[in-house]
Amino acid sequence: MTELIEHFHFVRPFWLFAVIPLVLLWYSVRPRSKRAKDKQIGIAPHLAKALTVGSLNQRLFYPIDGAVLAGALLSLAAAGPAWDKIPNPLVAETAPLVIALKVTPSMETPDLAPSRLERAKFKILDLIAARAGARTALIAYGGSAHRVSPLTEDPNILRPLLEGLNAAVMPIEGNNAAAAMSVALDVLATAETPGAVLFVLDDLDPSDVELLNTNSSDRETPIVFFVTTPPSVTLPQLDRVSRATVVRLSTNESDITKIERQVRSAHAAALAADDRLQWDDRGWWLAWPAAALCALWFRRGWTMRWSFVFMSLFLAQTPTTAYADGWMDWFLTPDQQGRLAFEDKQFAEAGELFENPMWRGYAKYRAGQYGDAISIFSRLDSAEAAFAQGLAEIKNRQYRPAVRSFEAALIRQPAFPAAARNRDIAQAIVDYVETAREQSDTGEESGLGADDIVFDNEAARGAETQIKATEDAATPLTTEQWIQSIDTDMRDFLRSRFLLDTQESN
Repeated sequence: MTELIEHFHFVRPFWLFAVIPLVLLWYSVRPRSKRAKDKQIGIAPHLAKALTVGSLNQRLFYPIDGAVLAGALLSLAAAGPAWDKIPNPLVAETAPLVIALKVTPSMETPDLAPSRLERAKFKILDLIAARAGARTALIAYGGSAHRVSPLTEDPNILRPLLEGLNAAVMPIEGNNAAAAMSVALDVLATAETPGAVLFVLDDLDPSDVELLNTNSSDRETPIVFFVTTPPSVTLPQLDRVSRATVVRLSTNESDITKIERQVRSAHAAALAADDRLQWDDRGWWLAWPAAALCALWFRRGWTMRWSFVFMSLFLAQTPTTAYADGWMDWFLTPDQQGRLAFEDKQFAEAGELFENPMWRGYAKYRAGQYGDAISIFSRLDSAEAAFAQGLAEIKNRQYRPAVRSFEAALIRQPAFPAAARNRDIAQAIVDYVETAREQSDTGEESGLGADDIVFDNEAARGAETQIKATEDAATPLTTEQWIQSIDTDMRDFLRSRFLLDTQESN
């Protein structure tokens, strides 16, 4: 609601002037009260009642009222009310979130059964489930901060890593939230859209308040503190952090809902500040109540003689090629139906519904139909189309054509930082693949050069065996199965990783 009030405006405000003639028409046509007229000519009320044929009760709602109200709603709709922007269809529609989990002995206090840390893990898993399809990263911090997982949409990657965290895996004891904020900002710098940082903690060192304010103000990154302590424990230092929201742990889903609301609000504010995006025109919402008011014209005694003019204009605007395979075709255009399917994340269906080629390509891209998306974008001559074609070609492992597509986008729009950055990434992939292929051809990096001596088994020493692979072995492992197949305890793995990070930083 806050972002609606803050960003509400009309895309085409000049249409609001159409309300003025409608009000004048209403004032001149609407019948006046008979009682007021009788009072003007000086007839006593009881005599006026005896001399009046019919009821004195006046109508509360006249046909002109419905017509003018419908016209006013249509004028507001034409003005284009908007309060948020259309997100980039090539990226996730939700903000990335970095979770900084405090992993210290104090978090293992059992005042919240089984412990503060375990309760925090349960809540983090609930939050990840609520953010299905959104990208989330995980950081663990104590006296030092360490990246546990990059931004990912797969909860199966985060779950085993989260379960392996405890105070024993942290190489340095302490409470360095400022270091965690620095790592979180580095993670968010790799995302296409601005995100937020969620601190899950039971305490904050007052000396970190100023550092948190400094780091967050550089990029205006919102912070959410998720406090995992009993209600009796207060942390007044959290209120001194700017752009921060404090959410306390609850026994229901209200805390998760508050966190999600704050992240969505931050995402909406970031989109509103992005001049590259278009405002989402919500004027079509007003068409439905206007249509309901127009339906009153067909009641007995309510039909207005000039209503056929509006119906004629409406029919004149209807495309001659329209057809009705279902009831939605009577009310929504193919692009509107495609937009609804796209917002409902039914991208394959949206790709078949859209007539707009850019949105059709976007839907094909999000549905994983990269070949079809490349074909659609290649027929368009805008910089955005060339950029989207390059992204689809990278997804389709066509790295050299992707370089050419990003270069075409830069030719059409030289000031296109995202195209330049993705061109460099695609070129680096091409160079790496070509280098690896050359090394494979010459035997470099594999211990098999052109002048090496190679032994074979012409003397028939030893025995040749054949092993038939089972069908289960041919099935690819899921991410969770692969992580569980690692021949080590997850705590040992994280402890070794964090020690290595600490040594490299020193």
